[in-house]
Amino acid sequence: MSHQIHTYSELRQKIHDDLRLQHPEWVQPNGESPICDSYDARLMELIGALTRSNVERVPESRTT
Repeated sequence: MSHQIHTYSELRQKIHDDLRLQHPEWVQPNGESPICDSYDARLMELIGALTRSNVERVPESRTT
């Protein structure tokens, strides 16, 4: 059964979980994963950049 993703938070968690499953060698014995954390941070940077650029492109509404 496939879980639908509705938010950025859900997408981020899904990617995080999938990276840990696909690359168990990235997970340290204590459960930490600096590589996954790095991917998480980069994803958030990219989403932030996209969000900012889309907001900048939205023209101001004009009233006449």
